Amino acid sequence: MAKDFIRARSEEQKEKRLNEIKAVTATLFENGPYHEITLTSIAEKLGWSRANLYKYATTKEEIFLEIACDKMNAYFDSLLAAFPKGNHFSPEVIAEIWAGILNAHKDYLRYVAYLNPVIETNVTVERLANFKSKYYERANAFRDRLSEMLQIDEESAYKLLLDILLYASSIACCCYSNPLIQQALKKIGVKPPQTDFNADMKELVRMKVEWMKGKEKPLTE
Repeated sequence: MAKDFIRARSEEQKEKRLNEIKAVTATLFENGPYHEITLTSIAEKLGWSRANLYKYATTKEEIFLEIACDKMNAYFDSLLAAFPKGNHFSPEVIAEIWAGILNAHKDYLRYVAYLNPVIETNVTVERLANFKSKYYERANAFRDRLSEMLQIDEESAYKLLLDILLYASSIACCCYSNPLIQQALKKIGVKPPQTDFNADMKELVRMKVEWMKGKEKPLTE
């Protein structure tokens, strides 16, 4: 049963309502598959009517896009803070730090896996443009930091950060964690390999960084 809904009047109240919506939706996503989450289930969890939820979002993807934006900002903020301007970290140190950040932001990686094929297909152009603007602002800031610290060109630096992000998201959302997949594999007698996400990411980042540094000519030449 929906509880009494008091309309938000100020921008502060609207932001508070939006944060409530995002928190509930994120919790549902932590505990269940994406396809089972609907605007109705979100509204019920909030104790609202679906009509009241429509005042803030017309699709669940609009909510997921907002959550992904928050988590994206936190991820890139962590990277920029961990790799200060002018640092001279070795590939081993870079790998250890970056892998640790990926491991700490595995929740963001799950959203990354759904962005292009699902979330970004059912939002307005205006919302998507706003999200993309924020993404490129943060990604380009870290691209520039990578370019400086590894002495590689900006295009190579962007490819490096994107390759690692996409690979990490695919591993973090590995299908072996899907209960249905687990049941199917058990039925046919296949035991999936055990993975150590942090160790795998550390090795990946180290190899990619070393390869990229060896591939590129120093920018000072």
